[in-house]
Amino acid sequence: MENTRFLKELGAKIKEFRLKKGISQTQLAFLCEFEKASMSRIESGFTNITVLNLKKISDALEVGVMDLMCS
Repeated sequence: MENTRFLKELGAKIKEFRLKKGISQTQLAFLCEFEKASMSRIESGFTNITVLNLKKISDALEVGVMDLMCS
């Protein structure tokens, strides 16, 4: 899979779970100790995140890392 496409799909999945949880980007960024702009770039697929940051996001959303990575 092309890297850009993967990052966009990952970002969309993060956004999907965030919306299901009923929290804003700002709230998720706060829970993960990220800047809001960073969270926006992650959800838009414009930034490559580390595994540790992916784990922070999955913990904040109360889902598994694999739930975020699987289409």
